[in-house]
Amino acid sequence: MTLDPAMEEILKVFFEESTECLSAMESGLLTLGTGADCETINTIFRAAHSIKGGAGTLGLMEVSHFTHAVETLLDQMRTGERAVSADAVQILLRAVDVIREMMDAALARQSIPTPAAAAVTAELELLLDERIPRAPAAASQPPPVPSVAPTLRCGWRIEFRPHESLFKTCNDPLRMFAQLAKIGDLTSTPHLHALPRFGQFDPSLCYVSWSLILHGAADKAQIEEVFDWVDANSVIEIEPLESPDATTLEASTAPCATATAPPPCAPTSPRVGVESGSIRVGTEKVDALINLVGELVITQSMLSRFIDHCDPNDLEALRRGLILLSRNTRDLQESVLKIRMLPISFSFNRFPRLVHELSRKLGKKVELKLNGEHTELDKTVLEKIADPLVHLARNALDHGLETPQQRVAAGKSETGTLELTAYHEGGSIIIEVKDDGAGIDKAKVLAKARARGLVEQDANLSDDQIHNLIFLPGFSTAEKVSDVSGRGVGMDVVRRNINDIGGHVQIASAESRGTCIRIRLPLTLAILEGQMLRVGQEIYVVSLVSIIETVQPSREQISSIVGQVDLLRHRGDFLPIIRLHELFDVAHERASLTGGLLVVVEADGQRAALLVDELLAQQQVVIKSLDTNFKHVRGLAGATIHGDGTVALIIDVPGVIRTFVCKQAERVGRAA
Repeated sequence: MTLDPAMEEILKVFFEESTECLSAMESGLLTLGTGADCETINTIFRAAHSIKGGAGTLGLMEVSHFTHAVETLLDQMRTGERAVSADAVQILLRAVDVIREMMDAALARQSIPTPAAAAVTAELELLLDERIPRAPAAASQPPPVPSVAPTLRCGWRIEFRPHESLFKTCNDPLRMFAQLAKIGDLTSTPHLHALPRFGQFDPSLCYVSWSLILHGAADKAQIEEVFDWVDANSVIEIEPLESPDATTLEASTAPCATATAPPPCAPTSPRVGVESGSIRVGTEKVDALINLVGELVITQSMLSRFIDHCDPNDLEALRRGLILLSRNTRDLQESVLKIRMLPISFSFNRFPRLVHELSRKLGKKVELKLNGEHTELDKTVLEKIADPLVHLARNALDHGLETPQQRVAAGKSETGTLELTAYHEGGSIIIEVKDDGAGIDKAKVLAKARARGLVEQDANLSDDQIHNLIFLPGFSTAEKVSDVSGRGVGMDVVRRNINDIGGHVQIASAESRGTCIRIRLPLTLAILEGQMLRVGQEIYVVSLVSIIETVQPSREQISSIVGQVDLLRHRGDFLPIIRLHELFDVAHERASLTGGLLVVVEADGQRAALLVDELLAQQQVVIKSLDTNFKHVRGLAGATIHGDGTVALIIDVPGVIRTFVCKQAERVGRAA
């Protein structure tokens, strides 16, 4: 399907708002599964109504026609004509998926698929043809308002004063009036008093307003639907022609909400879609940014007078100006980063549907708990963590939580718990995926790893090492392959994706008590809290998140495996010592390990000690991509530029450990 390029901006807004409406429909339908609520049904209906109206206005007729059937079923529910049933909710949830698929196709400028829409439409029509008893009226709800005979509604007076930008939003008054004429007899009177002189006339602006009289049996909701997509700055006044019946005419035909209720999808906070190219920002963040830019301009003006002449007596004023410049720059940096910060609820919102569907498929009872939904992190991090979180939740539902019968036999409640929690810790975001299921069967995991040759038969592994075996490529303990899991594809990808954004993942599990997977993520990918290291004459940066501690080893702490590797005895464990000067081929000052500095780091459940010459300052660094400006280098995550113009390379700790292990394996192979 080809869309008019002139409508690009309005289409972009429509797709974003439709995504919000679909989320509102989905979350509302999942709520209906636990009991019918009048306001929830109205919210779902209005979301579907907004999508239908917008799609029709913008020429996406496949979407509009399909959503019409959805809207009809929802309308019967909200008027009490039809009771809310589990079957209806499931059909509507599938309808949401179909609309989302159609929207994705339209956004990608592809032909809108209709086979799935046809199948769900057939289900909807079959359901609509059934005779179902009316929904029982709840005791707390007011009695339905009696419907008014159409003959009492003699007409409406409409004042339409559009904003001058009406045409820029691709709205056409003639098309609106044609739609009004289909539901009644329309008389229009244009007002031309705002027309400018010919020389000042701008054909892209709307200078005309209208007074309209509509005679017929149309109700107010039908009229409002025509003006659904008119700019909010326009003035639309709709009044009944017969004032004695105004109260009756204003009443909605629906017993649980008025037709003039505000749409539920009006954005009150920033919104983001997966891999979205845009972001909505609260005005308070933009205002703060503008104020800081103003302060920066003032400071620049203050310092510019020193360009041509700087008297020694002005040094104190120059120093104060530079301090102010530094503070303003830091505040500006923080404000810019806040613009990209979004609440993790955008990822968490998909889990109620996921748990609803999978628990039905697996025959399990599951309670979902979401904590810390307002915790904010960078938009890019949020997008990249979405799929790993889904995979972890699916694994918890399939492998972790038991069936109701198994839980009762184990002395537990038949309903399992899946809990997602997000919170700040230091300069990082912590996300926990926790269940109260059977936990990881260490004996089974170890036996499977030995059978596949992943560990030595006589290897003595700690609990943490056994737990980390599940992250090995192709590893699975599932007895059979299903469409949920069991192919051994996923957990290694989860860890790799988390590592790629500078994060780390840890597992804690107790048999019969459950499993907790803990993910540590950076707040942003643009700036890194780093430790500066010197190796020879080169400066490197290591993320503070990866560093455990720094050690100045004694001779007793150093052990060697002849011809292979030096080891550091550290807190009851032996850690391989990685000589960075050998790895990156740079000059090194220290002839021996003793007296040197070892930085103990951790990644992917593995620890190692990095040999360096000197620890420098800790500071925030701006990350520059090596892939974009040079090429990918194993063991390096990027580079940063110091204030003096020199370049420091940022060490990729997981990559350094992997590179070291590979080189050791090659060395052992050559020796054999």
